Amino acid sequence: MRQTQPSLDLLIALDALLEEGSVSGAALRLHLSEPAMSRTLGRIRRAMGDPVLVRSGRGMVPTPRALAVQAEVRSLVEAARRVFASPAAPDLATLTRDFAILASDAVIAAIAAPLLAVTVRQAPGVTLRFVPEGHTDTRALRDGLADLEVTVIHDPAPETRVEPLATDRPVGLVRAGHPLLDGPVTAERYAAADHLLVSRRGRTSGPIDRALAELGLRRRVVATVPAFTQSLIVLRDSDLVGMVGSWQAPAAVAALGLVTFEIPLELPAMEISQAWHPRHDADAAHAWLRATVRRVFEDSGRRLVAEEG
Repeated sequence: MRQTQPSLDLLIALDALLEEGSVSGAALRLHLSEPAMSRTLGRIRRAMGDPVLVRSGRGMVPTPRALAVQAEVRSLVEAARRVFASPAAPDLATLTRDFAILASDAVIAAIAAPLLAVTVRQAPGVTLRFVPEGHTDTRALRDGLADLEVTVIHDPAPETRVEPLATDRPVGLVRAGHPLLDGPVTAERYAAADHLLVSRRGRTSGPIDRALAELGLRRRVVATVPAFTQSLIVLRDSDLVGMVGSWQAPAAVAALGLVTFEIPLELPAMEISQAWHPRHDADAAHAWLRATVRRVFEDSGRRLVAEEG
């Protein structure tokens, strides 16, 4: 006769039988019929090689073997229930985690301070590691090198979860007193200025150049720098013209006294999103991080609307 293999279902049934001390009581507890519960008891007996419960008068009593394993069975069933239970909200006051956030330099400059302020206040045991974008980011979420990506996301991996956070539009950026601000910023005057680009790969053209080309115009890119924050220092101390997302502009203006202006071209909007690997979907602590990032963007968006109003 083939021996019945133990399973979680049998452990749950055995726990109910030993707790109730009867087939009918265990059946009622597990929402089964008595015949089904009797068959399950038979399987348990074959798996254990022991009667487990035996008739005594009008009731049933556990065997010595059943009594010996009862506490262990209860412990295993409770452990299994904890495994399959919905994760509880994390205790932020005692949470200890290290999160790596992959983000563009501009996003880091814009959200790091408010995100850290919330984290220190709500979850002082959490460490945030902001990791700059690089040339090998495509597998960072999949390989666990980053817990969250926050940037303009292009061609995510098929399994990646992506949540839009803000729609950004590019605006021009120059130092206070720049000659370009002496009159209306037309496409011709804009193209005639010397420009600074932010590009990790040193590219000297982009959507602005395509928009200018449609008008028969061309600009001169004098230099490129790999990071947004580096561009701010160059723009502050030169007559070069740069660009920044309107969502990130307030931080740049406040920090260095730079001035933004509307670029006189039809340019595509930029959608900033957060992305993560699906293995973090049910991670309560990771869900808290995503919600916190979302609130930071919402709060910044409200402030931007108020300033523009």
